[in-house]
Amino acid sequence: METSELLKRVRQIEIKTRGLSRNIFAGEYHSAFKGRGMTFAEVREYQYGDDIRNIDWNVTARYNNPYVKLFEEERELTVMLMIDVSGSREFGTMSKLKKNQITEIAAVLAFSAIQNNDKIGVIFFSNTIEKFIPPKKGKTHILRIIRELIDFKPEHRSTDISNALRYLTNAIKKRCTTFVISDFIDDKDYENALTIANKKHDVVALKIYDQRETELPSIGLVKIKDAESGEYSWVDTSNKKVREKYAGWWRKQEENTTEVFKRSGVDVANIRTDQDYVRSLINLFQRRGH
Repeated sequence: METSELLKRVRQIEIKTRGLSRNIFAGEYHSAFKGRGMTFAEVREYQYGDDIRNIDWNVTARYNNPYVKLFEEERELTVMLMIDVSGSREFGTMSKLKKNQITEIAAVLAFSAIQNNDKIGVIFFSNTIEKFIPPKKGKTHILRIIRELIDFKPEHRSTDISNALRYLTNAIKKRCTTFVISDFIDDKDYENALTIANKKHDVVALKIYDQRETELPSIGLVKIKDAESGEYSWVDTSNKKVREKYAGWWRKQEENTTEVFKRSGVDVANIRTDQDYVRSLINLFQRRGH
């Protein structure tokens, strides 16, 4: 993409998504994603009504007078965006390609994070780690992330979600909130890696899909290209059994991924390319905020 065109696109995304995150998501995001808990602030002398569980016995013994520990909420979060950049993201038949929907959602989350003074980083993954942007704060950092989201060219086209989750678990030492934004079309089992990652971090799945992926239209003989393998095949979509078999495959895949998220304890939002992602994200935030 030409530099001028890229900057124009970045600006369009910034204007749209920053407004959304400020006006719609600010409160929902804050309540849905808490800080890491309570962090030690100081000690002071015990006062009537203090919780005796907070007595600092070492300081108490030293001064021969009871002292208690005071804590404050550690609000600051680290947010990681795990972005699937495999070949299947280039599919879309309605108003948007999957990758365009992913870009906007990631930008909204990024602006929501910096408005809450949180750090944000990105992992671009295919069947390998394509790029790692360490978590930082600030508008310059966010705009860099948006530029990468728009213009990033992966070296590989297939998918390995397990590999990406293992990288997250090893690379990010402190607990963080992680959004895995993907279509979750992966023929390899990633449940174990997802469970381990969610025990260390707070993992949220955003599943992006296109309506046309759920069923085949009856339009005769069609040449189809696998976006990840590059292989072509002919499919007779006028054959009812072929259409039913495909619809059955999609339903089974949906059921499997839903069960994987449930067993792993991971919250999920299913977002279709032709639908408004704002409502899906708000519903997700509200579920988590209660």
